[in-house]
Amino acid sequence: MMDTDVSMDSAICVAGSRFVRAGLLATNCKDNLVIFVSSGGEAMEIEDSSFQVKSDIFFRGGDVLRTDEPVIDGGDFPSIYQSARFGNFCYQFENLPPGDYFVDLHFAEIVNTNGPKGMRVFDVFIQEEKVLSELDIYSIVRANKPLQLVDVRVSVTKDGKIAVSFEGVHGSPMINGICIRRAPQLAASEVKHRGSITCNNCAAEIELSSAQRKLIRIKFADKYDKKIEELSTQCQLKSDECYEAWMSLKSVNKQLEDVRVELDKRIFQNYYQDQAMEKQARKLRDVSNMYEQDKKFWATSVNELDNKIKNMKQEHFQLSREAHKSANSIPDLNKMVMAVQAIVAECDDLKLKYSEEQEKRKKLYNQIQEAKGNIRVFCRCRPLSKGEVMSGYAKIVDFNAAKDGELSILTGGSTKKIFKFDRVYTPNDDQVDIFADASPMVLSVLDGYNVCIFAYGQTGTGKTFTMEGTDENRGVNYRTLEQLFKIAEERKEIFTYNISVSVLEVYNEQIRDLLASSPTSKKLEIRQASEGVHHVPGIVEAKVENSKEVWDVLQAGSNGRAVGSNNVNEHSSRSHCMLCIMVRAKNLVNGERTNSKLWLVDLAGSERLAKTEVQGERLKEAQNINRSLSALGDVISSLATKSSHVPYRNSKLTHLLQDSLGGNSKTLMFVQISPSEQDMSETLSSLNFATRVRGVELGPAKRQIDVGELQKMKMMLDKAKQESNSKDEALRKLEENFQNLEGKAKSKDQICRNHKDKVNELELHLESKTELCRQLEKQSLQLSEEVKKKDEIGSTLQQKVKELENKVKEQELKESKALQQKVKQLENKLKEKTQDFELHTSILKHKIKELENKVMMQGESLGCQSLEKKNKAVEEKLRQAAIIIGCAEQPRGVIPNEQKVWSRTGNMCGGTSLQSSGLLKGADSLRELGRKRELQSRGGIENNFLLSTSLIDHNIKGGRRMDHSKALARVTKVTTTAQRPLSSSSNRISREQDTGVVVKERDRPRVWSR
Repeated sequence: MMDTDVSMDSAICVAGSRFVRAGLLATNCKDNLVIFVSSGGEAMEIEDSSFQVKSDIFFRGGDVLRTDEPVIDGGDFPSIYQSARFGNFCYQFENLPPGDYFVDLHFAEIVNTNGPKGMRVFDVFIQEEKVLSELDIYSIVRANKPLQLVDVRVSVTKDGKIAVSFEGVHGSPMINGICIRRAPQLAASEVKHRGSITCNNCAAEIELSSAQRKLIRIKFADKYDKKIEELSTQCQLKSDECYEAWMSLKSVNKQLEDVRVELDKRIFQNYYQDQAMEKQARKLRDVSNMYEQDKKFWATSVNELDNKIKNMKQEHFQLSREAHKSANSIPDLNKMVMAVQAIVAECDDLKLKYSEEQEKRKKLYNQIQEAKGNIRVFCRCRPLSKGEVMSGYAKIVDFNAAKDGELSILTGGSTKKIFKFDRVYTPNDDQVDIFADASPMVLSVLDGYNVCIFAYGQTGTGKTFTMEGTDENRGVNYRTLEQLFKIAEERKEIFTYNISVSVLEVYNEQIRDLLASSPTSKKLEIRQASEGVHHVPGIVEAKVENSKEVWDVLQAGSNGRAVGSNNVNEHSSRSHCMLCIMVRAKNLVNGERTNSKLWLVDLAGSERLAKTEVQGERLKEAQNINRSLSALGDVISSLATKSSHVPYRNSKLTHLLQDSLGGNSKTLMFVQISPSEQDMSETLSSLNFATRVRGVELGPAKRQIDVGELQKMKMMLDKAKQESNSKDEALRKLEENFQNLEGKAKSKDQICRNHKDKVNELELHLESKTELCRQLEKQSLQLSEEVKKKDEIGSTLQQKVKELENKVKEQELKESKALQQKVKQLENKLKEKTQDFELHTSILKHKIKELENKVMMQGESLGCQSLEKKNKAVEEKLRQAAIIIGCAEQPRGVIPNEQKVWSRTGNMCGGTSLQSSGLLKGADSLRELGRKRELQSRGGIENNFLLSTSLIDHNIKGGRRMDHSKALARVTKVTTTAQRPLSSSSNRISREQDTGVVVKERDRPRVWSR
């Protein structure tokens, strides 16, 4: 209650106005009513009453909101509080006569019915003067309860307008109704003087003592200290925001500086491009001059051709004459034609035989190459792209001899450079044709051979497409694994195969596992096993059993691969992708095991750095790619020259492929080229490298038989031989021991017979002792049964003890619960009585204050005698009212908290009403009355007010909540001493009611307006 009163006081910005936490009553608006507007509602006419509610027509902006929920304590017109206008709006009333008016504002929170506080906070301005500051309806009266701001005095000038505006702080403003009443003119005596305050109830001017003025100043100082603290925190927040904005501005300035530097670079580039354009323009001029010269030359040559044509016509005429002469020789020509046709048929037969021989020769040649161990090279050319066709680039690749494995490159003019490979594919050949030629090498993996297939070429020539393909047209990788599963299924009766897949990439000379679930900081290194095989410890080997699992693994590896953009290709592969397929086979017939490996490698682009024009991280990637490809070229050169040292360790790529390039394996290379003339230099470089690779002889491949199993078998045989030899020796020793033991056994037989006799004697003694043992066992059984019976009796006694303890505990709990219920009932009754008493005391105090104010207003004119008489009458009425309250306190019921009506006047004057009536005995002036009140306020009840305000201020400044039970105990000690000099009627009230009233009066602060 104290907090809401403080928030109410802090919200009001105009003197004389006050809050009423109740609905509108018809009696309050009958006199001097000018206009009443229901915001968002319709007009209402009340029968037998001059009160009329007009519809909402004076607004500008905003929206209408209505609710059907009942309004608690809504007064005579609760429907007013069920409609509201909210949002961005204002009101303007025009054509009002000049003068003073009272403006009453009606509020109710009908939207945020569940709170919390602070959801709707707004300011109210009347005639551009702030009337309410940061009003929070929910924090004062909660939801669906009315709140009135009454007696806001407004002066209307000649323009006859009253403007009411709203400004939201948090959320949208809201208003339920506006009432305008005529205000009486202020008399000269009612004008406020310095050092006095005006009562909001009766408008009486009351002098303040220095202590009271000091107390008011302290309260206002505390209020403004809180405001200053809030503003300082807001200022700190704003300064933090400014600092962040300054830092962001610095970063933006830095970015701007970078942009300027980049702009300068671009300007220099444009300058160089302009110079290049000028050079091209000069070249174009030279070309145009050459064109003019050529045009003249062709004109002269055309004239010469005309002359030659005339000469040829003459020769033709002569030839026609000769043809007529030779017409007689046609029969001879027919015979010659028949002979020629026979020769042509023989030629066709010879061509067929030649083609068959050519195929046989190719097969034999391939077998010879395979026996030698040469790296087989297949060349594939992609078609021209749309961009190249639009740009008009010419095609420089000739496929006329592609079937014979030859490829021609038009290097300039009519000159050609011819390359020969094991197979040449045109742009029209699809993935099926590619894999048909590569499949024999793939089958070698299942036979136990190591195989390596890699794609080489510049960026954008289709290496990744050849090796990986797409969902609709899959490449060598997927088709290889698919065929491996197909053949493994066909051979399952003879062989068992375990196939696992690993996907690696060599990126910036670092090995990365593309199947790893999460990237690790640990570097992957190449190690050499005991059998001489190179492997990478720690990589993920995904075991695959069908084609779907294969595609999922390949997609996972492809998604993790590093790609980037450059001038050559938008999605360029920036690493070497290496798919390793491990095949472990076992022959079910002879038990032979093989461990073979298939490498499917998609190398990164081999273009020059000047062509890509990359910078930063892309430049580093390109340098590492070219370094590894250069290392691959060095290895190929060393193998081609059969050098004693081959630099495999110069790059991670060549180190991984050492098993495939260094013998004991079958190797196939796809060289990918571009047909465009703009890529001529890169195409020639790739073809030259492929030619060198084709000349490398690795030697015949060897089957990778699992040597570990053979070594184990040899070890087992050696152990078996050693064990058999040792067992033979042991048998010989056993035979000798056996003969010795036979002699000993005969001697021991005699001894055994003697022992048997002794045993018989001992058995007789044993039988006698067993009888004794049986008797003892019977006795022990009887004793154990007695012990069990005693244990059962003890357990039953323990159960009974536990049951009694539980009953005692239950009784104690029931008694404690009953006592708690009685205590709660007594507390509830005490609260009901204190609430009832507070309600009646507040009504009496309000009436007493009105009488006191009337007496004070009439004191100057009536004189001292009339004052004494009226004071005695008031004193008598006070005594009678106290007697009536003490008598009526017992039978009254409980009034709910929601229906209490608290007025601003009650809060202002409630703390001193009982004592103030005693101040009017005698003919004292207003100043003497003020001094007496000041002296009394320094005593009992005023001390309560000072104590409550100081405690509240201390708790607010300290930042912690006050324990209400402790505060109640402290206050009751102080107030009991102050209540002793009261009249005899107040002594009839019980002790609980008396302490409750004092605590409530203490918690209710005084509010005076200057």
